[in-house]
Amino acid sequence: MMKKILAALALSGTTSLAAADGQPVTVILSASSGMTQGMAMVLANQMQAQGAQVDILLCDQAGDLALRDAGGEPLKPNDVTPAQLLGGAIQKGATASVCALYLPNSGHSPESLREGVTVARPDAMARSMLEKDRKVFSF
Repeated sequence: MMKKILAALALSGTTSLAAADGQPVTVILSASSGMTQGMAMVLANQMQAQGAQVDILLCDQAGDLALRDAGGEPLKPNDVTPAQLLGGAIQKGATASVCALYLPNSGHSPESLREGVTVARPDAMARSMLEKDRKVFSF
């Protein structure tokens, strides 16, 4: 499993680890498409590998990636799911959270979230998104 995740991370070729030198990045993912979710997670992992501090916010159907029992369709060429790619990013230090609307509107409880995923606080998320040097990407 971990070999597949590492292979997927290598998919687009890692460059210098210092390229982003701690650049704060927020990746907001709300798309329901598995390919869009997968590409967002591949890019988040690549930014992280290049030195960025990545924060991932999962909203709407993409919030399902944060569940302990998240499945999903493995994506070619490395046969990994977006949830596995999310797990790889978290293991390497990315923060991940579900939007504040996800749990009350999905019927899930905080206990159903995988380890390392929190519930975002809108005030804190808005504050971080407004940081001068932060880049925000939405999928």
